[in-house]
Amino acid sequence: MSLIAIEGLRKSYGEHEVLKGIDLEVAKGEVVAVIGKSGSGKSTLLRCVNGLEAINGGSITVDGARLAGDEAHLRALRLKVGMIFQQFNLFPHKTAGQNVMLAQQVVKKTGKAAAEAMARRMLDRVGLGEKFGAYPDQLSGGQQQRVAIARALAMEPMALLCDEITSALDPELVGEVLQVVRGLAAEGMTLMMVTHEMAFARDVCSRVVFMHQGRVHEAGPPGEVFANPRTPELQSFLGRVA
Repeated sequence: MSLIAIEGLRKSYGEHEVLKGIDLEVAKGEVVAVIGKSGSGKSTLLRCVNGLEAINGGSITVDGARLAGDEAHLRALRLKVGMIFQQFNLFPHKTAGQNVMLAQQVVKKTGKAAAEAMARRMLDRVGLGEKFGAYPDQLSGGQQQRVAIARALAMEPMALLCDEITSALDPELVGEVLQVVRGLAAEGMTLMMVTHEMAFARDVCSRVVFMHQGRVHEAGPPGEVFANPRTPELQSFLGRVA
C-alpha cells in the first residue's frame, strides 16, 4: 500500500484552478522529485499533502488515513508528514537547539530533557552538532536550512516534503543541504521534493514527476524522463534547465 495516495486532487483560488485532478502515489521509502515551470502547481501540491491548503476535490490519504480538515486530523497528519520550506522559518531569538526542541515540546508535549536529547541527535545527523547553542544570525543560510531539516526530523515523520529547499541559498551552500537530503534518501526516508536541481533528481530520486498547467504531465524513472521526454512540454522544460 502506498504511504501517500492522491486521487483526483483539485485546488482552486477563486476562479483560478491550480490543481486539475492530480493522481499520484508515493510508496514507503520512495524519493520523488516534482519538477516543472513556476506556476505549474508543484508547491501547492505539497501544501495540500501537508494540510496547509484546503482541497476543493479529490482525496489525500497518508498511511491509510484520509485527510480531513479539522484541527485534530491536521495535527495527526503533520506528525506523520514533515515539511521543509524555501525559507528557513527559524525563530531568531532562539538557538538552533531551541528551534529544534520547540515543536517537540509544543506539538508532541515532549519533556525538556527528551526534547533536548532528540535535538542534539538530529543536529548531529545534519552535521551541526556543535551549533546547538548558536543563534540563526550566527549561521550561514545552508546551516539554517539544515537546522530546519533537523527540526522536521525531530518530529520523527514517516515522510518529508521539501519545497525547493535550496532555492533561497547562495550556490556554494546548495551542496551541503543536498548532501543531507542524499543521506536521508540512502537511509530509506520517504521524500517528496519540489526541486530545480536536475542533477540531484537524476542521481538520487527513484521517480520524477513533471507537472504542467496543474496536471501530472509525465512521470517515470529519472533515466527515462530525462533521456526520453515524450511530450514537447517536457522537452522544452528540460531544454531550459539543462
